[in-house]
Amino acid sequence: MTLSYFKTFISSESGAVTVDWVVLTAALVGLGLAVMAVVSGGVENLSNDIGQSLTDVDPLTDPFTGNAVFTETQ
Repeated sequence: MTLSYFKTFISSESGAVTVDWVVLTAALVGLGLAVMAVVSGGVENLSNDIGQSLTDVDPLTDPFTGNAVFTETQ
């Protein structure tokens, strides 16, 4: 009886699918971390620029003067 359970366990391939999903998930997490590392510097600089622009604007006077001019680059 124990031998038949052992043979069934050895011949089962359901664990192989789990290993595939673990490897795929680890690869996606690694890719997400790599993208975050590449993009984080630019996002931090942009958020600092936006914060500084908001600090420089006086809403009691004309809020449209003194703002940074953004131009489209191609």
